[in-house]
Amino acid sequence: MTAKSILFLTGSLNQTTQMQQIASYLPEFECYFSQFFSDNPVIASAIKMGILDNTVMGRPLRHKSEQYMQVHGMKMDYQAKDRKYDLVVFCSDLLFPKKFEGTKTIWVQEGMIDPFTSISRIIQKLKLPRYLSIGTSLNGTSNLCDIYCAASEGYRDYIIKHGTDANKVVVTGIPNYDHLEKFRQNNFSYCGYVMVATSDMRETFRPEDRIAFLKSCVEIANGRQLLIKLHPNEQKDRAIQEIKLTCPSDTLIYTDGNTHEMIANCEELITQYSTVVYAGLALQKPVHSYFDLTELNALLPIQNGGSSAKHIASICRDYLLHEGPKDMYINKLNREPISELDYAN
Repeated sequence: MTAKSILFLTGSLNQTTQMQQIASYLPEFECYFSQFFSDNPVIASAIKMGILDNTVMGRPLRHKSEQYMQVHGMKMDYQAKDRKYDLVVFCSDLLFPKKFEGTKTIWVQEGMIDPFTSISRIIQKLKLPRYLSIGTSLNGTSNLCDIYCAASEGYRDYIIKHGTDANKVVVTGIPNYDHLEKFRQNNFSYCGYVMVATSDMRETFRPEDRIAFLKSCVEIANGRQLLIKLHPNEQKDRAIQEIKLTCPSDTLIYTDGNTHEMIANCEELITQYSTVVYAGLALQKPVHSYFDLTELNALLPIQNGGSSAKHIASICRDYLLHEGPKDMYINKLNREPISELDYAN
């Protein structure tokens, strides 16, 4: 009998590694991976023209993700051209390819969701495309996927409040952010600095006064050494030049490396719009953010010792093998425990 097949949609390296972890608990199925895509001809043209190169659908992030998948032996099927799938696992529902209508679908939260704004409200009221929000404020709110896996009770409430049926949303935690305490044990070379984690606002068409932000970081550090970790999606040459012009000469600049280990070794964390703020909160660091800290603490992904991927995989398995109507499974999702069978990696 042919094994059922699952397609995992990936994006950033964080999204890709999360999907990889979930798939590792589903060895009995044929698991394939595709960079997030759209079958909208206008968006497809924008991707080809390079207009969306700073998004997860663009060529640079797709190239980085696919390089990772090749190194780790992950089977790829970009745009689901080669197979028909029994289940599709989404990293975002800002776009929903028409070819997946009628297929079983699960959405997995990958990190922070931007605050709901007046623009978000207008887009929903006028039923405009969700990606016009220029951010992630509407991610998880389309109600188009069958099941939604949320990072915390706070995010479950957010997703339900802004459009997705309550029966569909289950709190699972999210891989990469569910066992942050483990990063205290590391071999990172430095400690005792004030860390800055930047965001890719300019690259995603949002305004930012980077020089003013850097000056505020210098003030917060108040003579302590700065370590600045650039967002993977940033224009690095520009960002590095700005740091060298604005910050002390002993400022440490990183374009890659384990961000969570850097946070574990810092004295204080400064962020903008970044999911890594949750690492600082979970590790009880003094934290600065453009978000309200009280709200962030309410949204903090649950810490379950790193079991989120296994929990999500159990939902994937149970739903994929469910043979009755979709609604029958979805309606019991938050009322009955998901099986936690120990499948080998």
